[in-house]
Amino acid sequence: MVRAAVLPAVGSPLEITEIELPEPGPGQVRVRLTAAGVCHSDLSLTNGTMRVPVPAVLGHEGAGTVVSVGEGVTHVAPGDGVVLNWAPACGKCHACSLGEVWLCADALTGAGAVHAHRADDGSDLHPGLNVAAFAEETVVAANCVLRAPDGVPLTDAALLGCAVLTGYGAVHHSARVREGETVAVYGVGGVGLATIQAARIAGASKIIAVDVSAEKEELARKAGATDYVVASGTTAREIRGLTGKQGVDVAVECVGRAATIRTAWESTRRGGRTTVVGIGGKDQQVTFNALEIFHFGRTLSGCVYGNSDPAKDLPVLAGHVRAGRLDLSALVTGHIALDQIPAAFDDMVAGRGGRALVVF
Repeated sequence: MVRAAVLPAVGSPLEITEIELPEPGPGQVRVRLTAAGVCHSDLSLTNGTMRVPVPAVLGHEGAGTVVSVGEGVTHVAPGDGVVLNWAPACGKCHACSLGEVWLCADALTGAGAVHAHRADDGSDLHPGLNVAAFAEETVVAANCVLRAPDGVPLTDAALLGCAVLTGYGAVHHSARVREGETVAVYGVGGVGLATIQAARIAGASKIIAVDVSAEKEELARKAGATDYVVASGTTAREIRGLTGKQGVDVAVECVGRAATIRTAWESTRRGGRTTVVGIGGKDQQVTFNALEIFHFGRTLSGCVYGNSDPAKDLPVLAGHVRAGRLDLSALVTGHIALDQIPAAFDDMVAGRGGRALVVF
């Protein structure tokens, strides 16, 4: 039996309880977690913004060590360090055939499987976003594990599985930031901090961090922000003031709120690009009039998992880490235990801190 954080139902608090985890079957891998990041997507599962079968073991950003493998698994072996990939591509659907593996139609089919059972009553548990990383150990499909890159401690490598892939991909794959361009990043949480670092790596000449909390300025500047704006009704105007009254070339929205998306779009120059990373609810409606769409010539695009291919991007990110260009520790504002995840959720709701990292 292992301890895990279980969501019994949408809208219910997490329960830290013991679960019975099966041995890996054919094509499966059992992993002992070293660390797991607490992501806003996990919070979105608890409140119903994103929906998966429940009850479920949450957690999707993690890294650990292979304990055992099932029949047919050859790319990893017991003792190997691995990073969890919560959205594995099937390689067969239409999106995958186009090379857009981040849009794979079957990426989350594993979330409907029975993953484990509660130790107290034997009831079925699902694996949240496929990998059930909020647990001491997990059993996942073989395509949900990637070899951890050399030279990156497993505790840090956990962040590569979601926050860093998303932030880096938003800058390099979706917005395609070019050297010398100006960038505004809305939301200074784990993904926002990764986005700021990615913009710095891309050679952005000015990186403006925006958040509702003035207390996050130090975090943002440590990550590479050149300017900091406390969000208000005049945010877009302030950003234009910092860019010669033009607006930034690129805005990356990491919040998922209609008002923030609209402000991010307004803060770009004519012909500017806005990438939306944040996951908002169906009630968050963003509106534009036809004339402004024509006049400003701006681009607004969604971004799923950083438009990344983890198998290709993980080695690139590791190279930046080893070279000192990417500081994973700059994303983390707290190392916590499994039973402190609910408090980390409260901090996210209140807008406090960056990434909380569960260390096992």
